[in-house]
Amino acid sequence: LNNFFTIRTVLESYDGETLRYFIMSSHYRSPLNFSDDNLDLAKSSLTRLYTAMRGLSASDAAMDEVSQRFDFEKRFNAALDDDFNTSIALSILFELAKLVNSEREKDIDQANALAQLLQKLGGYIGIFQTDADSFLKHTPQGGTKKRGVDLADEDIDAKIKQRNEAKGNKDFALSDQIRDELIDLGVILEDSANGTSWRRG
Repeated sequence: LNNFFTIRTVLESYDGETLRYFIMSSHYRSPLNFSDDNLDLAKSSLTRLYTAMRGLSASDAAMDEVSQRFDFEKRFNAALDDDFNTSIALSILFELAKLVNSEREKDIDQANALAQLLQKLGGYIGIFQTDADSFLKHTPQGGTKKRGVDLADEDIDAKIKQRNEAKGNKDFALSDQIRDELIDLGVILEDSANGTSWRRG
């Protein structure tokens, strides 16, 4: 009937953390609507959270200080105490991630501490088990699912270097061409004042 999937089959296209997030996105007593679209949504949601934390870290003392000033941890724990309401808990993580993103431009120390708190809270429900860069650059065993292409990290870095050289030479047509080629291969470039980072789309 083709109406069931094994975990092994799912992990050929999705990493284990995406599967865990998908399961956590619904209440444990509610049925799960298993589909590629919903797994893609889980992957996209995790990507947003990891992107907020990317490149940020802080000491436990700094994290504890912001935890006292904001109520994220209190509300997160209350959601888990309320019959393990993970969907509410996840919504609180997104509130925190939004604040991290806004603080990046205003107060980098606070952004670092808030990102550390975000990682801590996610750890309570088994997500954020790897660093942000590794997650965002990871390709499941089966390669890039929709495109069937598994582009090596070194090849991507070489393309970015070539693009940077083109931008330096004011060859913006070539720069845009390289960016578009990478997008077609499932690689998203993110330019910032600190340079260009990338993730797999």
